[in-house]
Amino acid sequence: MTYRLTRFGDLSVGQKASVRKTITRDDVDHFIAITGDTNPLHVDTAFAEQTFFNRPIIHGMLSASIFSTLLGMHLPGIGAIYRSQTLEFLLPVHIGDTLEAWFEITAIDPGKERIEIRCWINNQDGRTVIQGKTTAGLLRGLKNK
Repeated sequence: MTYRLTRFGDLSVGQKASVRKTITRDDVDHFIAITGDTNPLHVDTAFAEQTFFNRPIIHGMLSASIFSTLLGMHLPGIGAIYRSQTLEFLLPVHIGDTLEAWFEITAIDPGKERIEIRCWINNQDGRTVIQGKTTAGLLRGLKNK
C-alpha cells in the first residue's frame, strides 16, 4: 500500500479537523483489557453511585485517546508524530456519550519541525469535557524497500 505523508506545506494556521465517536461498553472493556485499570469508579455501579458522579464514568484516557485518531489520520495526518500532549479533564464522560474531538493548528514552525495544536472534546450536548494542547512533528520520508 502506498501512503502520502503530510508535509508542512499541506498545513496552515487555523486549519481544523474533527472526529466523532460514541463510547460503548465494548470500548470500556477493551480499554480495561489493554490497561488493567479496573478502578471501581469506572466498573462498579454501586461504588460509583456513592460518589459525586452518581454513576460510573469513562476512563479519562479512553476519552482522550480519540486525539490519537485525529493526529495520525486527519490533522496533521499520515506521518504525524506525537511530541507532547496536555489534558484538562473538565466533565465526566459516560457510556453512550457521543464525543467530538477537535484539533485546530495554532502555530507551524518547519525549522523546528513543530506543529502546535489546540485540542478539545465536546460531548453530545456541546459541552467541553476535555481540552489541551498538542505538539506534533512530521516524518521526513520513508525508507526505500
